[in-house]
Amino acid sequence: MPTAVIAFDFDPFLRIGDGAVRWETLGIAAAIFAAIVLAGIGARTMELRGDDLLFVVLGVVPGAVVGGRLGYVLLHPDFFTAQPGAIVDPSVGSLALSLGVVGGALTGGLVAALVEGGGGRWFHIATLPVLAGIAAGKLAMVFGGRGQGQPYAGDLATAFVGPGPWGSLSPATPSHPSQVYEGLATLVVLVCVLGLLAIPAARRPDGRSFLLAVGLWAAVRAIVASTWRDPVVIGSLRAEQAIDLVIVLACIVGVVVLIARERSAPVPAATR
Repeated sequence: MPTAVIAFDFDPFLRIGDGAVRWETLGIAAAIFAAIVLAGIGARTMELRGDDLLFVVLGVVPGAVVGGRLGYVLLHPDFFTAQPGAIVDPSVGSLALSLGVVGGALTGGLVAALVEGGGGRWFHIATLPVLAGIAAGKLAMVFGGRGQGQPYAGDLATAFVGPGPWGSLSPATPSHPSQVYEGLATLVVLVCVLGLLAIPAARRPDGRSFLLAVGLWAAVRAIVASTWRDPVVIGSLRAEQAIDLVIVLACIVGVVVLIARERSAPVPAATR
């Protein structure tokens, strides 16, 4: 193994008596909890009902699960075409993050619209918590050896050499730490969005900041996905990259529509 490789050799389980839980699971749970707390602080700042936050969060779950499963199926079409019954079998495969975020946003937004009559303010307060949760969750994957990319022998290569079990195939092979790339890139997006929110137009609580955040995140995810082990399926793109680019386009269209709606709205008589 090249000396430049960062080798991880630790027990991926927190063991308490006869029980054990994966550090990765604890990290992801902590990321979700932190995101909900941040959203709660934002809801209080926007004078939204705290108990409505619970309904919105619960509303996110079905869309995230269905969207995440659909995304996973699209990433592995050959397998699920041959075994269509496995699509609804939770013991086979996993969920994909990109469409999970989209699906969760759709169903969570629907619940937000029902409890408030419009979901714009809820999307606005979700902007930073979603980015923070994604960044922390991706970095937590390191504790499970999950998310390793293509084999790579450069200075940033990582390998998991302990007994595990680890979440990546061939974890001891020095590879791109794709999970770390995305986690750090998402933090960069978070900082950029914070800067954008200093612009009054971006702070309008109609959901545009959320679309900007998700669009930027999908763009960097598409770049990071070039280091994934998935096969190229469309031109020079992997399936995840194609999905991410569609999300970017949809977010751009959404922002344009919101801006056009704002400009076409009648000006109140008092401000004319």
